[in-house]
Amino acid sequence: MKILILSFYYPPDLSAGSFRTASLIERLSPKLPKDATVDIITTQPNRYHALTDAAPKEECNGNVRIRRIMLPSHKSGMRDQAKAFSVFFYRVLEMTAAQRYDLVYGTSSRLFTAVLAAVVARRVSARLYLDIRDIFVDTMKDVLPAHLARPSLPFLSAIERFAINRADRINLVSAGFLPWYQQRYPNKVFDVHPNGIDDAFLLPMPTAPTQHRERPLVLYAGNIGEGQGLHLVLPKLAQRCADRFDFLVIGAGGRRAALEAELAKAKVSNVLLRDPVQRNDLIPLYQSADVLFLHLNAYDAFLKVLPSKLFEYAAIGKPILAGVAGYAAEFIRTEIPHAGVFAPCDANAGENALRGLSLETKQCSVFIKKYCRANTMDRLADILMSMARESSRGCNLLKSGKTHD
Repeated sequence: MKILILSFYYPPDLSAGSFRTASLIERLSPKLPKDATVDIITTQPNRYHALTDAAPKEECNGNVRIRRIMLPSHKSGMRDQAKAFSVFFYRVLEMTAAQRYDLVYGTSSRLFTAVLAAVVARRVSARLYLDIRDIFVDTMKDVLPAHLARPSLPFLSAIERFAINRADRINLVSAGFLPWYQQRYPNKVFDVHPNGIDDAFLLPMPTAPTQHRERPLVLYAGNIGEGQGLHLVLPKLAQRCADRFDFLVIGAGGRRAALEAELAKAKVSNVLLRDPVQRNDLIPLYQSADVLFLHLNAYDAFLKVLPSKLFEYAAIGKPILAGVAGYAAEFIRTEIPHAGVFAPCDANAGENALRGLSLETKQCSVFIKKYCRANTMDRLADILMSMARESSRGCNLLKSGKTHD
């Protein structure tokens, strides 16, 4: 049995896809037969230009082999990302050309890893499982300027159909994605395994509000891109709350420069920006903050998403300020009582939600038990094992010349 895992990001890179794939491997590896192998093809750390720790080009951990592709230096612009992914795409095709796999698994937020996985699966006649972390076509409809969206969307829709139709089974990280995909692909089998809470965040949490500073600290940690829209809300929100709150933003991305420019324009003095940090350094910052901040831009496509950051925040137990709408807002109101929700990009509503929060740390044992990533990835690993066994059994029957009656 041989399984191929395609993930554009993998530890030590920092991203939801990276941590998710690593957790899946932890749950999958002990389930493998002795003669089985898992081949992971990923990239050298590249998510953040300011944080690019080198990793071994190739390493083996028991029956798991990890191979990392070096990409050209890039930042977070769309053109740079397209160039970087092109290198990944063609190198993966080269590395898998003479291989045989029983199952190909691709985890994809920007569609193209899903397309790559579909191409490889077809070339090697393997079964295909796709882990879809975004509705890329829907997102691009909102993000791209109209003069680019009109000619691009038919092409993007066509390659999405190719990937989804080639898949034998598909996971969606948000139940909010289900109506969109089921309407377009009614004959496909969909699972819903959300990102969940990584083991790194399952630490004992303080039970009392923090008392180490005069002014409460609101922390945002993550990507600073168009999807997050921080440049559209944080300067005004910080201005409105300058009498009481300080803000710390840790991250990088394509819209960090725009955020810096808007903060300077608004003459905001209660916001501090820092570069991304490694996860081990991030958790103490979560624990020392008074409020954890999350925001998505006001795009229709984001009405369906469930941000992975939400699970990390909720597990910490600190109050959460969330500028989200749609399914994410519904999920928060149902599952996370220590959160204040406001409409995206509405600084006035954000101020009201922030001032209305209780700054006490909550115990979240029920939420943690329900959304522990180890449990969700264990279920996903069982599905992959079942698919790989079926594919391997079919190949063995063909080799032996036997057929079913």
